[in-house]
Amino acid sequence: MADTDPVLLCYCTCPDEGSARHIAETLVADRLAACVNRLPGIASTYRWRGDVTTDSEHLLLIKTTATRFEALRTRLLALHPYDLPELIAVPVEHAHAPYLAWVREATDDAPQDC
Repeated sequence: MADTDPVLLCYCTCPDEGSARHIAETLVADRLAACVNRLPGIASTYRWRGDVTTDSEHLLLIKTTATRFEALRTRLLALHPYDLPELIAVPVEHAHAPYLAWVREATDDAPQDC
């Protein structure tokens, strides 16, 4: 994988701890994400089907690369229990270079021997 493959930070909310853990573990096991942080207990207020709703959710912070994003998106949408899952990818512009290298290596679908 190229050293120039952009690293992305993706945000996704889940309705409960079980679905958040399952999605996180699957994305990392499938090398679609290098790391997924699960943050429980966030409150989300949103408009859905004409109503304003507030729910407790779990936020996933997913670290991946631009090369792996479409496969990650496809897999996440297949796993997610929501009709319309949130998936927002933000390019990482400034970060510790060795960390970025690790994200690229951890999501490489043809990993090298370390």
